[in-house]
Amino acid sequence: MLVPLQITFRNMESSDAIEAKIREEVDKLETFFDHINSCRVVIEIPHHHHERGNLTHVRIDLTVPGKELVIKHEPSLHDRKKQEERIKKQLNIQAPHKDAYLAISDAFKTARRELQSYTHRLRGEVKLHETIPPARVHKLFHDEGYGFIETFEGDEVYFHKNSLVNGGFEKLKVGTEVTFVEEQGDKGLQASTVKLIA
Repeated sequence: MLVPLQITFRNMESSDAIEAKIREEVDKLETFFDHINSCRVVIEIPHHHHERGNLTHVRIDLTVPGKELVIKHEPSLHDRKKQEERIKKQLNIQAPHKDAYLAISDAFKTARRELQSYTHRLRGEVKLHETIPPARVHKLFHDEGYGFIETFEGDEVYFHKNSLVNGGFEKLKVGTEVTFVEEQGDKGLQASTVKLIA
């Protein structure tokens, strides 16, 4: 690891396993952008969440030439059930660290997107979504008019039939390659401007 790294734990005990996970994620960031000057990560459980379950908050401060990128991941209680299902599916980690691992993973995923966007702005590229690697249709619910796209990182992103550019939802099949733009919806991330790759 080349990036100077500072890790701070608030309202929770420090953990070698969590620190190792953060270092692993910072190493991945260096493959996206090799001019990171420093990285500060704060892991915290806010006081008001202790009695309702640990919802780990993560803040990442990255300094890069000419800019500071700040990424905050603060899950709500509404997200907790969905998070626990993802943890069971994707991570085989025992409590009490499972929530922290997921929060760290999500925060660094956002950090990678921020770095990618920053890199494109430095190069003068305007249309970031055209450089996103293709994804595939993973699940389809033709009768209900929606489905899920699996990204190159293995995430599932919801899309509605109205998100398809030039229509064609009824012709979609599982496995069809698409590109899309990710945006925040009422229930989390969702895909818009979904285009089929010819």
